[in-house]
Amino acid sequence: MVATSAFEQRYGFARDAVRLGNWRLAPFSAWTYQNVGELVPSAHVWGGSGGEETPEDASALVAETVSLPDGDEKMADFLARSHADALTVMKSGKFVADWSAPTMDFGNRHIAFSISKSIVAVVAGALQANGLLDPEAPVTRYVPEAAGSAYGDATVQHVLDMAVAIDIDEAYLDPNSPFARYRKAMLWNPGGGDEGLRDFLCTIQRLPGEHGEIFRYRSPNTDMLGIILERASGRRMPDLLREKVFAPLGARGAVAITVDREGSCRASAGISLTPRDLARFGEMMRQGGVANGNRLVSEAWVADTIGGGSKEAWDRSDFVTLFPKGRYRNKWYQTGEGAYCGIGIHGQWLYVDPATEVVIVRMSSQPDPVTDPFDRDNIAFLAQLSRMV
Repeated sequence: MVATSAFEQRYGFARDAVRLGNWRLAPFSAWTYQNVGELVPSAHVWGGSGGEETPEDASALVAETVSLPDGDEKMADFLARSHADALTVMKSGKFVADWSAPTMDFGNRHIAFSISKSIVAVVAGALQANGLLDPEAPVTRYVPEAAGSAYGDATVQHVLDMAVAIDIDEAYLDPNSPFARYRKAMLWNPGGGDEGLRDFLCTIQRLPGEHGEIFRYRSPNTDMLGIILERASGRRMPDLLREKVFAPLGARGAVAITVDREGSCRASAGISLTPRDLARFGEMMRQGGVANGNRLVSEAWVADTIGGGSKEAWDRSDFVTLFPKGRYRNKWYQTGEGAYCGIGIHGQWLYVDPATEVVIVRMSSQPDPVTDPFDRDNIAFLAQLSRMV
């Protein structure tokens, strides 16, 4: 009888069972989402400011009961049922709770998926303040080769607001879709030949109608934004993230971002960081763009991000049921109830509630990319949790 390894005992599978073709599938994702760089090429962003941190005990908090759409449930039971990996809570700028699943150690980094969009948007805001980026400029000012694509007559602000009339669907589970080709180009799926991310983006065509009329959640927009920011600044995205976000933020843990075969970064979903550093990022937004006495982005940009955007474009979208009173601006969701958030597939949430002075990070390995019941549960859970601490 062959003895199982410590790895198998903890995760329920052998390390050599994990492949590029299955890294986003359960049960493997409970480990891979903390170790993306072992599967997908990744660029170093930030090594951490050093200093060991001690978690704040969350046992009393997770023993509390929350009211979810289908009934009351202990918080710990909900976290387990919904495949949570980590929960970190800040109140008035201080950490008050850190919970980790048995498969995740405190201080480990975890892929943020599309919360990466909200982080990259702050780089755009910083470059705008420095006069290096004009959000009203056409995309082609910065990426001329996009002229024949959906971006040919779109502005940078259209890209920031997910308001490009772009002809691609966010078809996460269709292996024969253009979205699957997109994932091959970014090296998240096996195969793909020589096509890189930028080449793929410049092949996407537009839909009829005007840009700006409908909020269309399409991840390629943020990868195009990453290229725009590099062209506008003359700097690589890992350097921009380090200099404009994580160094002034005072991030304590390591940060990385996935890259394609040409070194183009997956700006839309490729950032991995610790739950605490993601919470620090949310707290910076709550403080109007300031962290550690450093201004990362202007107060006016933050105010526009959490209060601007087109309600009409949101109401015409297929996201309106998520937040019926909501809007979307600069890669951030507004709940319409005062809070705002970044959201990633497989259960990633960064929730900022100015009224309660609370920032919540939830990182997860939910088996399905999008699960409507979990989304409804999480929205109710986060809103209640923000009032409980």
